[in-house]
Amino acid sequence: MGAHPLTSRFDQPIDREGSGALKFDGRAQTFGTTEVTPMWVADMDFAVPEAVSQALQARVAHPVFGYALAPESLYQALMDWLHTQHDWHVPREWIVLTPGVVPSLNLVVAALTQPGDGVIVQPPVYFPFFSAATGQQRRLLENPLRLVNDATGQPQYQMDMDHLTVCAQQARLLLLCSPHNPVGRVWQTAELEALLGIAEAHDLIILSDEIHADLVYPDAPPHQPLSRLSAQGVADSELASSHRIITAVSPSKTFNIPGLGLSALIVPNAQHRQAIQRHLTTLGVSVTNPLNMAAFEAAYRGGHAWQRALLDYLQDTRDAAIAYIQSELPSIKAVAPQATYLLWLDCRALQLDDDALKHFFIQEAQLGLSPGAMFGHGGEGFMRMNIATPKANVMAALAQLKTALSRKDLA
Repeated sequence: MGAHPLTSRFDQPIDREGSGALKFDGRAQTFGTTEVTPMWVADMDFAVPEAVSQALQARVAHPVFGYALAPESLYQALMDWLHTQHDWHVPREWIVLTPGVVPSLNLVVAALTQPGDGVIVQPPVYFPFFSAATGQQRRLLENPLRLVNDATGQPQYQMDMDHLTVCAQQARLLLLCSPHNPVGRVWQTAELEALLGIAEAHDLIILSDEIHADLVYPDAPPHQPLSRLSAQGVADSELASSHRIITAVSPSKTFNIPGLGLSALIVPNAQHRQAIQRHLTTLGVSVTNPLNMAAFEAAYRGGHAWQRALLDYLQDTRDAAIAYIQSELPSIKAVAPQATYLLWLDCRALQLDDDALKHFFIQEAQLGLSPGAMFGHGGEGFMRMNIATPKANVMAALAQLKTALSRKDLA
């Protein structure tokens, strides 16, 4: 298959320094130096789709930026995207707009659980999952993922269903990352059905963070929306009273607009939806604004071709990076992601503790990555590398790493 005609645009470097970009302008604060290649924060170094930039320019041309009300066309754009991309019919009334997926985690924990309730997370996992529970006096229950070799002998992560069953007996809510950040797994039907069976048996609510659902690689199994899977054959009227799945979605990761801050919760259960809306109202948070609404709708309406080109480009970069690691960096193993633009690097063979590993990457390799330890149990000895940057940058970073390893005789 030939390259998508749009992929060449992703090779174009964009200077983000001085633009207020956390990834670049936050290096001194995060790493103690600006002399690192930043590959940590999960945003992309690519220009947004033209449909998004054009919509923003058109809105900026209007001279008034007052309080905003989301038009019905915005909801319809999301509904159409979910139907086209994921064969998921979502009624309008299920959608609750929120100021971001991380605020949504905290919102659902606050609205649907009580202090002391058990909240399950599956580390290593995106670190705000932990604070959503512990920061609100909920009891954190960890159900660590297991790293095993798949049928091809490659390392891959699985859920520990037996241990999850034990955790579910003590919990009210499970925070699921699907696809998973940082390990890049796309959970498959059999796994998700087993998860749903445990949830039903123990009256467990699941918040499924599906922000990376549209960043599944072309050669990977397709993403399965958990809520769609659980609702098969169930009437909408029954879902309104008994459904236990809440889904967080957003165009922010897929279309590189996380700084604009708008997402949605899909909540079929009317009681859950009312509780979430009530809590959101009490917070007094402004969810929509003139710019995030324009970008949100434009991305879902006009971003299809750009997204397909992006995935082709990211897959090529991922494959080149993993091939280089396998041939040139034998002391490091990459867990091949099925989704996300994040490489999960197993550095345990270097036999460095987490502080020493972080120091090595910053001071010796001059690379600013995310330490695996911040993702909780099972992340020790790993590093997370953001590859959503021109491919040349990724390969140059890996060459820096090779040089640093050779210099320290760690290769």
